[in-house]
Amino acid sequence: MNRYERMKMQRRMQRRIRLVVEERRMALALPPPAVEAALDPEATVEIPRPVADPV
Repeated sequence: MNRYERMKMQRRMQRRIRLVVEERRMALALPPPAVEAALDPEATVEIPRPVADPV
């Protein structure tokens, strides 16, 4: 097998792999839940402090 045939075979394999990966990605793609879409990952979150018991 010469160099040209090897390159051609590699390209064909890469194309098939890309198609399979894309098919799987589309099959597993789920729409994001509405709750998570509303959350801003950059937003600051206030952490409540525990109230100390007076002794």
